[in-house]
Amino acid sequence: MTDGPSYGFDTLQIHAGARPDPATGARQTPIYQTTAYVFRDAEHAAALFNLQEVGYIYSRLTNPTVAVLQERVATLEGGVGAVCCSSGHAAQIMALFPLMSPGKNVVVSTRLYGGTVTQFSQTIKRFGWSATFVDFDDTDAIRVAINDDTRAVFCESIANPGGYITDLDSISAISDAAGIPLIVDNTSATPYLCRPIEHGATLVVHSLTKYLTGNGTVTGGAVVDSGKFDWSASDKFPSLSQPEPAYHGLKFHETFGPLAFTFNSIAIGLRDLGMTLNPQAAHYTLMGIETLSLRMERHVQNAMKIAGWLETHPAVAAVTYAGLKSSPYNDRVARICPKGAGGLFTIALKGGYESCVKFVESLEIFSHVANLGDTRSLVIHSASTTHRQLTEAQQVAAGAAPNVVRISIGIEDAADLIADLDQALTKANA
Repeated sequence: MTDGPSYGFDTLQIHAGARPDPATGARQTPIYQTTAYVFRDAEHAAALFNLQEVGYIYSRLTNPTVAVLQERVATLEGGVGAVCCSSGHAAQIMALFPLMSPGKNVVVSTRLYGGTVTQFSQTIKRFGWSATFVDFDDTDAIRVAINDDTRAVFCESIANPGGYITDLDSISAISDAAGIPLIVDNTSATPYLCRPIEHGATLVVHSLTKYLTGNGTVTGGAVVDSGKFDWSASDKFPSLSQPEPAYHGLKFHETFGPLAFTFNSIAIGLRDLGMTLNPQAAHYTLMGIETLSLRMERHVQNAMKIAGWLETHPAVAAVTYAGLKSSPYNDRVARICPKGAGGLFTIALKGGYESCVKFVESLEIFSHVANLGDTRSLVIHSASTTHRQLTEAQQVAAGAAPNVVRISIGIEDAADLIADLDQALTKANA
């Protein structure tokens, strides 16, 4: 699509980034299953390698199918550019890579996916980085946690597993005052329900594996660049503001302006980390995004019905869905996620850990898997699986206590899902 009218979300999710194939006229974006690309001549090759010309060199860096996906995700998020990679976890490392260096830290929310908690509390130590975990409802604690070595603030818009909605406006005000970027994982919300850049986010990360693809066939990630951060305002981000030795002293921010982070992530991040998204996965994700708004509307509609029903069930101690009036996060829905609170939440069972295990094993329509955001309804007992590596205190802080089950509501008939939950709760409570 070319510059012109301001198109609506439903139009952009189908058309953004896509053009008929110039060689064949194919309307659907082809899968460019190729490793390398023929240069016009030696001068053309040199210009590409010097970052003097944009084009395709090698599919570890750039690929036409992936490029369409990058443009589409960036457009839907309101960013200037995006980089797609091999998984959501890869996206998180890609987001931090240009910002961090040994001895630096990132301030992160305690309400995160269990794998992210492990990545930030354990794995990033191998890079010499560290993470400080803070309850992001306590804004004073965030301010105290930020110090001279902090290079980013990280949170989830709708936190996995509990479905908590983060007050992005308050968090971005704090990160702005500190002169550091805010990175928001928007996987659980998608840009249809929440656009973090409009609330001050510098970078937005996604696990494409979840709602964006929506059919449980792909592992992928994306980092969206808002283009709004001044990387040269301080000496904190030399990878973006200072001369890059690998490119003869080129300064990414000076050369590429708002697209500095995007170009750096391709030219250095993908080049050296190799976290490449394959073109077939990009193709599947593009097809999934075409129905994103339709699916998210049904996810939200079903979640509202089912969460309300679960809240009244005698075997259920609590439901964390932010769409419920009883939720302490309900007042944030209209401001942060105006089209709904998503399809993810947890329930606490009065019977405790053993009741949770029996409940999960008794469900028939719900699939017991380590995934979320599928068209199918999914369930998992986080404390024994995705958050198993955490201490019980960490599990509780993340919203994944031993008596809690995570539910990802799909787009099936809500009455069928309620009937399935009812029979499983009955067995679990026997």
